[in-house]
Amino acid sequence: MTEHKPVIEISKVKKVYTMGTTKVFALRGVDLTVEPGEMIAIMGTSGSGKSTLMNILGCLDVPSDGSYVLDGTRVDGLSKNALADLRNQKLGFVFQGFNLLARTSAIDNVELPLLYDRTGRKMDTRAMAADALRRVGLGERLDHQPSELSGGQQQRVAIARALVTQPTLLLADEPTGNLDSRMTVEVMALFQELNEQGITVVLVTHEPEVAQYAKRVVEVRDGRVVRDHFVEGRRRAADDLAAMEIASLDELPELLEEAA
Repeated sequence: MTEHKPVIEISKVKKVYTMGTTKVFALRGVDLTVEPGEMIAIMGTSGSGKSTLMNILGCLDVPSDGSYVLDGTRVDGLSKNALADLRNQKLGFVFQGFNLLARTSAIDNVELPLLYDRTGRKMDTRAMAADALRRVGLGERLDHQPSELSGGQQQRVAIARALVTQPTLLLADEPTGNLDSRMTVEVMALFQELNEQGITVVLVTHEPEVAQYAKRVVEVRDGRVVRDHFVEGRRRAADDLAAMEIASLDELPELLEEAA
């Protein structure tokens, strides 16, 4: 029988930054466990420590104290090269600003993380990138550059890029911050769909409406977890999208009348 292991297990994690003679305590002893298949929203105001926590979860920063185990691998104490390999093998990142190469096609953008793979695996990187784009509903947009795509489509390319390495964990930092309300719901519908397929998702957001699409919310304040709870009455983004479509159809006669 295979032993069950959490995707994330951090214990008593602290992060202290030294600025001259001043010490800034960004995290003050955080405990957090994330099980496979969860979808968690980390919430907090600016300066709460949520971004520092996300950076540590993403192996972009290391704790000053405490332990972090990612999918069975002890993270704290690893070298920079070992952290980079771990990020490439186990993590997929989605950012608020999309971070796409401007004059590069969607498929080239998605293929990029595979070109940094140092495991020696034989891979058809082009086919994997095309498959990831089809998975996010952009199978007809492989050769389009970011300027030829809407904001929501650009974020889908970014999500495909995060998925292409087949990560254990998808980390999203304010993934809807640059999107309007409809595109926000479209992207959250995609996250929910991927989560239903078994992908573990952790996202940072300051928007309570976005957090309602998660299964669990972790609230951070002054470097500590102050509340960790399951979402009651969780929203289904696909249902909200369908409601938006009906509302648009209801408004159509008025719009046509105004145009006439």
